[in-house]
Amino acid sequence: MPLFGVKLIDHSTGMKCLPIDQVAQAKGATLHDWHAEVVALRAFNHLLLHECLELATSPTSISPIIRRRETNEISELHGLQPFAIHDGLQLHTYSSEAPCGDASMELLMEAQVDATPWPIDQLHSASKKFPGLLRGRESFAELGIVRRKPARADSPQTLSKSCSDKLAMKQCTSLLSSCTSMLINPANAYIESLILPKSQHVAQACDRSFGPHGRMKPVANYQWSGGYTFRPFKVRITEHEFAYSRRSKPTSSKELRTSNVAAVYNSRLQEALVVGRLQGRQKTDLRAASAICSKRMWKTALQVLAALGTPRLLQQISESSHVRRWKECGLFADRQEVKADVRAKALEGWIRNVGDDFEADLEFDALERTSSPSY
Repeated sequence: MPLFGVKLIDHSTGMKCLPIDQVAQAKGATLHDWHAEVVALRAFNHLLLHECLELATSPTSISPIIRRRETNEISELHGLQPFAIHDGLQLHTYSSEAPCGDASMELLMEAQVDATPWPIDQLHSASKKFPGLLRGRESFAELGIVRRKPARADSPQTLSKSCSDKLAMKQCTSLLSSCTSMLINPANAYIESLILPKSQHVAQACDRSFGPHGRMKPVANYQWSGGYTFRPFKVRITEHEFAYSRRSKPTSSKELRTSNVAAVYNSRLQEALVVGRLQGRQKTDLRAASAICSKRMWKTALQVLAALGTPRLLQQISESSHVRRWKECGLFADRQEVKADVRAKALEGWIRNVGDDFEADLEFDALERTSSPSY
């Protein structure tokens, strides 16, 4: 039952990420990156997982977003996933600001009192720990490259890549996260268009960052096994500004303050997050884990597999409960090949944000939420 018309799937806000020295303590329960675009992608995958769970546990259920795949659709070449997004359903995303990183460099230069590119030898010394991976505001002369968050030179170091880089990668891997990709075929899970306010759109920057003739050119004609391909989204503009954007009322840049609070909504959840965890919970409280954190989403994925009784999928992840080892097994070989090719050929300099190794299982009872509302 395909979805007709336009329907909001999720929306989010956010603009912070986790310092690299805290990643190992996250244990899958703290978000590494809660920029709005990343939170929206997580909320989308959260919704997909729960749609899968509903179809798996109730054979008569019908989802407006996903369907069961027919037996003749499933193969090594076209993917072994039991579900697919409905044919004809298009996914569009709106961002009230240009994605941080390469797609916003011209806007960032324009906003400077002196737009002269900063010399490489004047870069903040901390950046030299990660050669070839610049912060968002470093060296304006370097365009078409991978950058990391946050942009400010005086902020804690992270290895979270910019939203421009992550969206560019999603043109190859689809919007599906790792755990969702073992359940849903990626073929219909690509962004159709990215919509930006006119004030946030620089055609040259978007073409360079996302287009088949820019930095993604080396993989522009790639098609991988498992339903993966390079599918560039269209960048469209609108005259409408978000009612609460930084341009909604005259305010000097000195009066603007970043917020450490992120908000996320879809039809199955509503949360406010601080430092990657639920607002109002202590950092050490296991119940502070968001519904869109990796550990919770992997648990839902395992519930789907258990309900489906899919022996091949269950067998491949039964040897270990560590998610890192699952990602290294053959179950994710197609997706890993895509990411490796893109990092090597198009998004060179991409340094993986590793260190958050955690276990996922169906006995994740300690993290069951008891007081945070879901909708």
